[in-house]
Amino acid sequence: MNIFGIGLPEMAVIMVVAVLIFGPKKLPEIGRSLGKTIRSFQEASNEFQNEFKREAEQIGQAVKTTTEIESKQIESAKLQQDNAGSTPTS
Repeated sequence: MNIFGIGLPEMAVIMVVAVLIFGPKKLPEIGRSLGKTIRSFQEASNEFQNEFKREAEQIGQAVKTTTEIESKQIESAKLQQDNAGSTPTS
C-alpha cells in the first residue's frame, strides 16, 4: 500500500507520532478538518477545470466563427475580382 509516496511502515510511524503529540481525543477532530480541507481543495480544483474547459470551448467557437466569416469574405472578394476582370471595358 503506497499513499502519496508513503508506505505502510512510514504511515504507522506518523500515526504513532500524531497520537503522542495530539493525543487520541484530538485525532478525530484533526482528521475531520483535514478531510474538509481536502474536499474543499478538490471542489476548487474541479471548478477551475470546468471554468478552463468552458473558456477553451468559447475560444474554439470564436475561432470557428471567425474562420467561417473570413472564408466567406475571401470567396466574396474573389468573385468581385473575377467579375471586375471579366467585364468588358470600352
